[in-house]
Amino acid sequence: MLSRSPSDVQQRLDELLEHLPAGVVIHGRDGRILSANRMACRLLDRSEAVLIGTESATSEWEFVRDDGSPMPEGEYPVNLILTDGKPLTHYVVGMRRAGRALIRWMICNAYSERDANGQIQRVVVCFNDCTALKRAQRKAQKSEERMQLVLRGSTDASWDWDLRTGEVYYSERWWEMLGYEPDSLPSTTATAMDLIHPEDLGRMHAFIAQLLGEPRERYSIEFRLRHKDGHHVPVLARGFVSRDPDGKPLRLSGTNTDLTERKQAEQRIYELAYFDPLTGLSNRRYLIEQLGTSLARARRLDEYGALVLIDLDNFKLLNDTLGHDVGDQLLKQVATRLRGIVRASDHLSRLGGDEFVVVLEDLGPCADEAAAETESVATKILHALELPFHLGAHTASTTPSIGITMYDGEPTAIDTLLKQADLAMYRAKAEGRNTARFFEASMQSAADRQAALETCLRGGLAEQEFVLYCQPQFGRDGLLNGAEALVRWDRGELGMVPPGEFIGLAEATGLIAPLGRHVLEQGCRLLARWQADPALEGLKLAVNVSVHQMRDPDFPDTVAEVLAATGAPPECLTLEITESVFAENLPELIDRMHRLRALGVRFSLDDFGTGYSSLAYLRRFPLAALKIDRSFVHDAHADRSAAAIVEAIVTLARKLGLDIVAEGVELDAQRRFLDSCGCDSLQGYLLGSPMPVAQFERRYGQAVGAGHA
Repeated sequence: MLSRSPSDVQQRLDELLEHLPAGVVIHGRDGRILSANRMACRLLDRSEAVLIGTESATSEWEFVRDDGSPMPEGEYPVNLILTDGKPLTHYVVGMRRAGRALIRWMICNAYSERDANGQIQRVVVCFNDCTALKRAQRKAQKSEERMQLVLRGSTDASWDWDLRTGEVYYSERWWEMLGYEPDSLPSTTATAMDLIHPEDLGRMHAFIAQLLGEPRERYSIEFRLRHKDGHHVPVLARGFVSRDPDGKPLRLSGTNTDLTERKQAEQRIYELAYFDPLTGLSNRRYLIEQLGTSLARARRLDEYGALVLIDLDNFKLLNDTLGHDVGDQLLKQVATRLRGIVRASDHLSRLGGDEFVVVLEDLGPCADEAAAETESVATKILHALELPFHLGAHTASTTPSIGITMYDGEPTAIDTLLKQADLAMYRAKAEGRNTARFFEASMQSAADRQAALETCLRGGLAEQEFVLYCQPQFGRDGLLNGAEALVRWDRGELGMVPPGEFIGLAEATGLIAPLGRHVLEQGCRLLARWQADPALEGLKLAVNVSVHQMRDPDFPDTVAEVLAATGAPPECLTLEITESVFAENLPELIDRMHRLRALGVRFSLDDFGTGYSSLAYLRRFPLAALKIDRSFVHDAHADRSAAAIVEAIVTLARKLGLDIVAEGVELDAQRRFLDSCGCDSLQGYLLGSPMPVAQFERRYGQAVGAGHA
């Protein structure tokens, strides 16, 4: 074996050092650099000549810690070795290169060389560039931080199941969602399975088996987990299945989302859509759906069912007098009583307002027996609702009007059933209320006639078929001093229709407002035209005004607009109202009357003496005249009681400074009696019947001279 000289060995070691894939720097006992290999020069970005003799001080180096903060001199690798002599391993140092913002990261190992006395002679520092590794670490760390922030701010609970090892991870949020401390139960699949609702467990096992047996990656499923306090939390599980290249499942990961709030919101939306918030009963929408199901069932089983419509009599009066809060209490108590009557298989709904509906099913195949059972239910309802209702400080009574329609397997439209029950209910009201009536075909015929008449009524308004008649009024001196405008429906070949046959329909269909405006406009045109006739100039014209018109907040503006458009003198226009306008919203009504009075328009109270509250209102409203009802005028000349009432009304009017008009004068004896009482104006068939406007003007206008009774 050939022996090598020490110089040869040293040369070989130096060559090896130069070719090492790591930087090696040797420091003296004072910390200065004694030597550096080629890789060290490249990593430190300095030549060997520059490096030799360089101190380990901040004046020469800008090192940073692992966290990026400036590194003090005492923490430099060589200085740490010189201080305590202990070797360093995997010590991370960052170096900011001159003129550059980037940092080069190096992982260092260092140790000391000592003399025979144990004194440190040299320090060897070896290092490698780990910048790429450091950046990857930072990136992973930031991703982890972001993930933690997302999970911490999210309501989702993450979990992971390693299918190879069986290891399961549940996040803190997973435990928290179920009311447990983290890891208070074993982190196993059995724990989750034990917490699944028994009704969902079989479905969950089947789902997992199918999921793992199929090549799919994404999944979602809803189920319920038992909370620590015993209730179940609805959750949505979503996630991924990780598989190897052959498709074998390796991991099952995902998140659980607490659906409690969403389920509550869905339930609330459902209740708002299908249930009445006041009574808790199903509403019209739900009723219609149930009726569809019930009709299909009746056809399938060939059995009868019944629709029972309940309407509370005089509910509006109670609501207006005692207030809506009391009315709401009544409706809730009615709902409670009805619940106690109907069977579990029946459907009870609040149709709206004060109307309730009961749908009775399974009444059997016999029509008579089905009707008898339905009538029995209706009787129970009548008895249940006849008892007084205790509404806080008030005690009230109400009665129901009940309409019933039967149905079987024959095809029937739901709207038709509701209309039939409605017609039967109105028949019950017409026949005294507090009773039940079954639908009959004759009711439908009457309803059809009513609908046809309504169509004609709308057409008549559009075609200007409504015309004015005038009935004259005379003073005690026998001279014409006014007239009342009366509307008639001229249907051409079908003849003239009196008000009694269409006014009620106009009110029920909402056509009274346009009809009332039409009459008002025609009346004001008459007044404007009469100003050019010396015999009719200054004549007062009374125009009847409906409750619906007086309830309209814009009615005073409408009257002002019509007066301005026609040029009629306001002081010649008298608006006749009835006591029914005083039933509600008195402050608003008084304000409207004063606004009209400010225009110069007069008010007359029609049918005075027939209502129950007229005397209380006389001093509160800006009235100009009272009109004695024809029922008193009819017997006043022969009946002492009727005569006394007329005399009292006249005396009262005189005290209040109001004019008196007596209508319905048909006999000369009536006329003489009313003259003796001091009535200002008389109106009736004895003096003049209602007549077309043209005939009125010919009879009482300038062509003939001033009219006399």
